[in-house]
Parts: sequence; C-alpha cells; structure tokens
Amino acid sequence: MKRRDFLVLGAASALASIASPAVHAQQKKFASVTLRINGYGGVYDKALIEGVAKPLEESTGLKIEYIPSSPAADLAKLISNKSNPHIDLFMADSPLMPQAIAGDVLESFGATDAPNLSRVLPGFREFGDYGAPFSVASVVPVYNSSTVKPPLTSFSDIARPDLKGKVSTMPANSYTGWIVLLALAEGNGGSLANMDPAFKIIAAAKDNIIATPPSSVTQLQAFTQGEAQAGTLWDGRAYEARKSGTPLETVVAREGIYSVTSYTNIVRGGRNKEAALAYINQLLADQGMLSVPKALRYGPTTDVSLGDLAAEVLINSRERAALKRPIDWKGLMQQGTALGERMTKELRG
Repeated sequence: MKRRDFLVLGAASALASIASPAVHAQQKKFASVTLRINGYGGVYDKALIEGVAKPLEESTGLKIEYIPSSPAADLAKLISNKSNPHIDLFMADSPLMPQAIAGDVLESFGATDAPNLSRVLPGFREFGDYGAPFSVASVVPVYNSSTVKPPLTSFSDIARPDLKGKVSTMPANSYTGWIVLLALAEGNGGSLANMDPAFKIIAAAKDNIIATPPSSVTQLQAFTQGEAQAGTLWDGRAYEARKSGTPLETVVAREGIYSVTSYTNIVRGGRNKEAALAYINQLLADQGMLSVPKALRYGPTTDVSLGDLAAEVLINSRERAALKRPIDWKGLMQQGTALGERMTKELRG
C-alpha cells in the first residue's frame, strides 16, 4: 500500500470513529423528544427515573421530565386548557380517574399499542382502555405485635374493647377514610348503597380512636412514637415502620384487600403519542415494574417476579391479587363528603 493511500485510509477511519457516537444517537428513535409528566415527588419519582426514564433514554434517546405537583391540580389545569396541555403523560390514582375520563383529557390505548399491557393482572385495569396501572397501594389493618394480642384479623377489630385509646385510622375528609368505611360496610353485610353497618362499627370504636391524622406521614409517626398501637394504614407506610424498628404488622383482612392503583395516562393532545406509548411499555416491563416495590414496597400490577421482595410486599402473587376488592370509584367519590361528615359526627357524638 502506498503511503498516500495509507494516510487517506487512516483519516477515514478516524473520522468514522469520531462520527459513530453521533450516528448512533441519530439511530435512537426518540433522540430529539422530551416528554413531561407530573411527578409524585421524593423517593417515588427517583424510583421511576431509575427504572423507567434512564433505561428508556439509553435505548431510545427519549427524555422524561418529571414535574412534582398535585394530581388534582394538574387535572384541573388539563381540563381548563385542553388545547395546550402542560404535560404529555398524567399520573393519577384510582379515585381521580373517573373525573379525568369525564373531563375528556385522556387518550385510550390497548395492548396492541403497548404490548406489556397484556401482562397486567385481572382487576387492575379498572377503567377500560384508559390508563396503564403500574403500582398498587393498599389500606390495611395494622397492629403492634409487641403490645396488641391477639392479632387483628379484620377492619372491624378497631372496635375491640381491649383497644381503648390505642387506635389511629384514616381521616374522614379523605378518600382513604372512605375506603375504610367501605371495608367496614362490606365486611358487615352492607355496601356502598348501605353504609349503616360501617357507622355502627365507628360508633363502637369511638373510645378506641385517639387520632385520624391528616396525612400518612403524621399517622406513621403516631405508630412509630407509640401513641397508637393498632388501626389502619397504607401497607407501604407499615413497611417503613418495621424498617425503623417498630413491629407494626400488616393484616390481610378477612374483608379482603382494599387498594388504590396508580395509573400513567396519555394526555390527549400531547406532543408525541408514540413516545408516550414507549414510556408506558417500559413502565410495565420488569425493570420499570420493580422500581416502586424496590423503593417503597407497594405492589406491582403485572406477573413480574418479586424474588426476595415478595415477603415484604402485600400483593405479591396472583392469589393475593385475587383478594383485591373491586371499588366503584365514581360512586365512592360522589358520596365521599357525606360519608366523611357522618363519620365525624359519629366520632364526636
């Protein structure tokens, strides 16, 4: 080979090696796309960034911007500004989904659009073709195994005579408290149309209930600081208590498991539906699905294997998933304010 030919070949090879990263970037399908999604904040968003956003950017170039906010405020903003949505993907829990669907701000989609939707377990996609369910948090009876014997077995046990002055439960002005009321009603022969059995239990538990804290953080503190010994709590918060050294046991109640599912939705009029579907498919893949259970011990919604996490996650199998009670979210939310007012009246009476 002539020296001149050698130099030309060497220069071409050098240029190819320099250009290859740029060429590789161009080959990534969504390299120039950024999608915005409302965030829940803190550990929750960090988990989704690690399990969903980062892997998706590495494989497709798609960038995800999480904007911590209030889902209710974001929904109001979407409904009032449909022609120019401020986010492309919308995270919301079950109680907010009927309003979002009625507000006509969500796109429907199916397993042909996001194949991993086919892995979602029965009962978790509660709203037809709207939303991808990716995490499930359950309101459960809890008790301190060191101070409460025998163990609790049901929601109704908050009225046990031996628990006087020891119970903390969900607040009356929130859907978490209304879920407890629904569990009490259905566990004692009632229903959403007949909530009287629930209020009989609340009346019987009046002297037991020392607090209905306004947030799960303050309620967790009531248990970890010893102010409360039994009651109701989110399953993930109960895990936090055990992690910090408080032996707060989670109960699989005889009434069943009452859960709230978190959904990721595609916003109508968002910037790139194909990229949004790619996000949802990654969210429902094993790596994305395990992100929240690893961080917070809330349950998955698919057939993913939890491995060593299974012992610390309430809904950890198809059998446990089958215990999840169906909830008429639209009906519950419509009655919620009246239910809360009546619960407050019973506790004060």
